[in-house]
Amino acid sequence: MRLVSLHKNYKSVISRAKDGNRKAQQELYELFAPKMLSVCRQYIKRDDIAEEVMLTGFLKVFTYLNSYKFEGSFEGWIRRIMVNESISQLRKEKALFFEDEKVLEQSTDHVAYIETELEVNEIQKMIDELPDGYKTVFVLYAVEGYKHSEIAELLQISESTSKTQLFKARKALQNRMNQENKLSYGTH
Repeated sequence: MRLVSLHKNYKSVISRAKDGNRKAQQELYELFAPKMLSVCRQYIKRDDIAEEVMLTGFLKVFTYLNSYKFEGSFEGWIRRIMVNESISQLRKEKALFFEDEKVLEQSTDHVAYIETELEVNEIQKMIDELPDGYKTVFVLYAVEGYKHSEIAELLQISESTSKTQLFKARKALQNRMNQENKLSYGTH
């Protein structure tokens, strides 16, 4: 029986790519592009713009590859570049808008979990329909695992604004999912 390695050691490929080996760079691109396009797509609604952002991100990956010190996950290092490029694109489009609000009276840590029959693409569509400020904070927190302090620093907002945006995003998604579930179960 042959075991398949799930976590390939990319060190030799990265080293060759650092030395300017185009084949190694192409190999890294082919390995990570699908996943990184998915990362960019979480922030950017239009597929063509998300692809542009990903390509710009890979240009930065190869430009700054020598700064990668083989500490931590290489995929995580690339992912951070893609997240930053996506946020830069939203800023360039002036799509990020955050109301500077006081923390809501209700706890922003409370989340009601709902069961749903929705497909992933339907949920992604609902996330895409959120205002860009809500969406960006939601993806950074719920998908990428950033803390509110990190989100605040990255987006240049207060932690309370980050918490408020997350609360509103969750509330909007929950309402939308409840509507969809009612429609699918015929209770509307």
